[in-house]
Amino acid sequence: MRITILVFARLRDLVGAPRLVRDVPADSTVEQVWQALAAEFPAAAPSRAALSAAVNASYTKFSTPVAEGDEVAFLPPVSGG
Repeated sequence: MRITILVFARLRDLVGAPRLVRDVPADSTVEQVWQALAAEFPAAAPSRAALSAAVNASYTKFSTPVAEGDEVAFLPPVSGG
């Protein structure tokens, strides 16, 4: 199934684009999407511990299943003042 992956900040720099379209197996979870992304871009792998995830603009757990056409976002911690 085809999904869109959104990445921000440092992750965007590591993968070279803010948006990626990828095919994943039909029973994939957000975690499996992350694992595929980290396999494709190994420099991104250490970021996992600090990331949040969202599916279709709603924060979610990494155990959440994804569906055809979903937009999966990996969000780094936010800082500011």
